[in-house]
Amino acid sequence: MKKSDRAVSKYHVPALEKGLDILETLASSAVPQSLSELARSLDRSSSELFRMLDSLERRGYILKDVASGNYRLSLKLYELAHTHSPVEQLLSAAARPMRDVAERLRESCHLSVLSRGQVVVLAQEESPDKVRLSVEVGARFSTIHTVSGRLLLAQLETGQLNDFLAADSEYQDLSKTQQKQFMADLDEIRRQGVSTALNETLVGVQDFAVFVGNPKVGIMAALAATAWMGPAKKISVQKLQSALLECAETISKSIGLTPK
Repeated sequence: MKKSDRAVSKYHVPALEKGLDILETLASSAVPQSLSELARSLDRSSSELFRMLDSLERRGYILKDVASGNYRLSLKLYELAHTHSPVEQLLSAAARPMRDVAERLRESCHLSVLSRGQVVVLAQEESPDKVRLSVEVGARFSTIHTVSGRLLLAQLETGQLNDFLAADSEYQDLSKTQQKQFMADLDEIRRQGVSTALNETLVGVQDFAVFVGNPKVGIMAALAATAWMGPAKKISVQKLQSALLECAETISKSIGLTPK
């Protein structure tokens, strides 16, 4: 990231920003970077970066190749990130935004993840209305028969997805035609960023799910709402989806992730 690309702030800490720029550049590089390559990428002089690189190396955040002199990230940032449970961070970050969106939509919402081949509900915020739909925290559901499950499957890389579906008995029970349609549905969910369908259990109910997290760092969750779609519905589908997407983005950003 060049200096001209950084967000402007009245609280400027040049040394810290320089160090973070180096770490972010190395993280986004497919191969180790030389001092001159880093200087060019960051639009800074080599002498300006040398002391910072030395400090980061001494603290164990980056490694310098003895032969080439090029720099790469160590696993220290990974180690620091995993000293706290990502699930705990996710739940803490999601609590307030989920309360806000449940109040705004007048619909319950819940947060789910993939676990042992199923979708498990981690948290729920209930609608403030007296008559409402809700899902039990800790409940487990099918991946292929729920909007949350399909949304999360759509985020997996091809190899991971194939392995997951090979072990899923419900998917294996589908005909070849149904399996082909299912994969096409995942492609559409991936393109749209939203998974929605009529509830397969309750008549007159539609389910919506949007993605929270970043699959590249292994944090994946589905934020979902289940809504009555009768004539008394007070909010449009478009506004409901927009509110969920906004909530998901807020949650992802609050734990330091770039929203997908």
